[in-house]
Amino acid sequence: MLFVTLLHFVALVLSFYVFQENKIYFIISEIFILISAAIAWSFYKELIEPLKRLMQGIEAIKDRDFNVKFLNTGKPEMDQLINVYNTMIDELRKERTQQEQQHFFLEKLIATSPTGIIILDYDDNIQLANHKALAILKLQESELIGRTMNSIHHPIINQIKTLESGESATINLTGIDMYKVQKAQFIDRGFARSFVMIEELTEEILMAEKKVYSKVIRMMAHEVNNSIGPVNSILHSALNMQQLWQQPSTAMLKDAFCAAISRNENLNVFTRNFANLVKLPEPNRKPISLHKLVHAVAHLMETRAHEKNITFHFHLQQEDIKIYADEVQMEQVLVNVVKNAIEAICDAGVITYITKDNKLIITDTGKGIDTAHQQYIFSPFFSTKKDGQGIGLTLVREVLTNHGFHFALESNISKMQTEFVIDFSKPV
Repeated sequence: MLFVTLLHFVALVLSFYVFQENKIYFIISEIFILISAAIAWSFYKELIEPLKRLMQGIEAIKDRDFNVKFLNTGKPEMDQLINVYNTMIDELRKERTQQEQQHFFLEKLIATSPTGIIILDYDDNIQLANHKALAILKLQESELIGRTMNSIHHPIINQIKTLESGESATINLTGIDMYKVQKAQFIDRGFARSFVMIEELTEEILMAEKKVYSKVIRMMAHEVNNSIGPVNSILHSALNMQQLWQQPSTAMLKDAFCAAISRNENLNVFTRNFANLVKLPEPNRKPISLHKLVHAVAHLMETRAHEKNITFHFHLQQEDIKIYADEVQMEQVLVNVVKNAIEAICDAGVITYITKDNKLIITDTGKGIDTAHQQYIFSPFFSTKKDGQGIGLTLVREVLTNHGFHFALESNISKMQTEFVIDFSKPV
């Protein structure tokens, strides 16, 4: 534009000197120069207008404003450029709306997912943890966000640290809670980011496990009962035939028959204990006093405890705790827990009953549970005792799970302390 202006100015000066003696030529030359200037200005506007509109569109895109569109001007070249721009803006707006909807849906999906999800940033710092992950880890959001995995010490986090992308592992915590953790990656703006999924398997595994051992117990009880009944009947019939036992030589045989009957009855009781685990009825829930229940169980187990020089200590909160549960089943749970605590103490020890914050804690000064055995202690038929059946803690697990009470068993061999905790306020 500066060049065109300078050119017309030079032409105007030259026409003044060339045609100053001939006014007609001078006027004609001036008119020609003015017309040329007008045409040049018109050409400039035709050239600069698309560029101005293009710059307006670029500024709108920079501001992420995809609602700015231009109207056609009636000029083919300009209208073609406007149509391309408007089409591009429509596609960008559509794409942005779709991405926002997908992002909103993903946020809701992560927040409400029954699977715990932890998302890391590019530097492997924790950027997001949904509510389920926080509940599983039993940590506050402030204890996770912005921290690296290596700075957090938690059984599940420790397992995650050992995983590479694409790997998974199953974690068993204290023999009760089981989780599957899986680590994977996704691409965000061209770079890989990691995320972790924590899936709670406790309920599914317990149901599958119960289905299997219930079938085994029913088959075993059926076969044992079918065998013991006829055998005992024959033995009793033989014992009732007095003429067989009149001879001194048959005395040993009679004792053998009696021993066989006694062994069969013990085997029947043994089988019935397993059957009771399968036939456990639905809890008959009623309001009961936890402190009263604790004292009743302690009184029931007091004689057995005194035989091993074990004393009971009580640290019960001043206000009684009311729980909504089946009194008979809960009594059986506490009896099994205290019985295990007594058996864990070799000689002379302490069992302490503690209540606080809707929790019952039973501790003992026994030998504790070996770390290698802790994940199996609630499994059916598993026992660390030489003559154990492995159904005591399984029954405890079944009753507490049916009631919806959270529970945990923690043992520290070095401190010679085992702690069984029942939380009556939190559902499983």
